[in-house]
Amino acid sequence: MKEPSSRKKPPQEKKRNYLLLRYAGLAFQMMATLGLAVFVGYKLDQRTGWSFPVFLIIFSLLALTLLLWQIIKDTRRNE
Repeated sequence: MKEPSSRKKPPQEKKRNYLLLRYAGLAFQMMATLGLAVFVGYKLDQRTGWSFPVFLIIFSLLALTLLLWQIIKDTRRNE
């Protein structure tokens, strides 16, 4: 008899694990990109000394737009 650990995973379970890791990586990339955009915008606003956070808003919205575009592009690739 074979040990349970030596059995191969069914193809459907492998695909599910692959998708889970893929989307977890995409979520981490989203958080890192948005965090970097907010940080850069905040630092530029500090440097300019303006009372309204112009660069923070611009970089945050730009990062969100690019991230949504990337999500749509990556998820359509599976079809």
